[in-house]
Amino acid sequence: MSIPNGHEPSTFAMHSPVLVLNQNYEPLNVCTIKRAIVLVFNRKAEVLEAGQGAVRSATRDFDAPSVIRLYRFIRRPRVRVKLTRREIFTRDNYVCQYCGVPGGDLTVDHVIPRSRGGQHTWDNVVTACRPCNHRKGGKTLQEAKLRLSREPAEPSAGRYYVIERRVRQPYAAGWLPFLPGLEASAHQFVPNGSSD
Repeated sequence: MSIPNGHEPSTFAMHSPVLVLNQNYEPLNVCTIKRAIVLVFNRKAEVLEAGQGAVRSATRDFDAPSVIRLYRFIRRPRVRVKLTRREIFTRDNYVCQYCGVPGGDLTVDHVIPRSRGGQHTWDNVVTACRPCNHRKGGKTLQEAKLRLSREPAEPSAGRYYVIERRVRQPYAAGWLPFLPGLEASAHQFVPNGSSD
């Protein structure tokens, strides 16, 4: 790898994101430039797309990788969405599941209160506005005279769930050909390279 004509080595962070593709070109993960370089030099991956900037060693300069592909196929386990406040709000579209009011001061409520044996699981947590959460308190739905707009359930992870959760936008534009179906209009892209 050499620096293309007209590109000066620029300073970048070794922790900048690199898209990792499986042997079959399926998006698999995101790693750091440092990890990508180790994979390439250990002949476990090849660089498909170079980003902006250069990696300097004592004797050579290399283009910073932006997309790499593994030489061996990696079987992916089923990806599950992590149970976090952010993911609960996303699942419920940032709408109170009791009164239907969008946005505002939202909280997470346990449908069956934890004080009554309710678990912290996808089917027992919902987005609630502060007034509804206060009204419900440690009561059941029947006691609080509240109804859910829909039954809570675990959301399925989208095609690029792992990629989207590991990279804070903007993405490198060089990733677009390897992420079919990802709406360019919904995401901000920068020219090939890191978002730093």
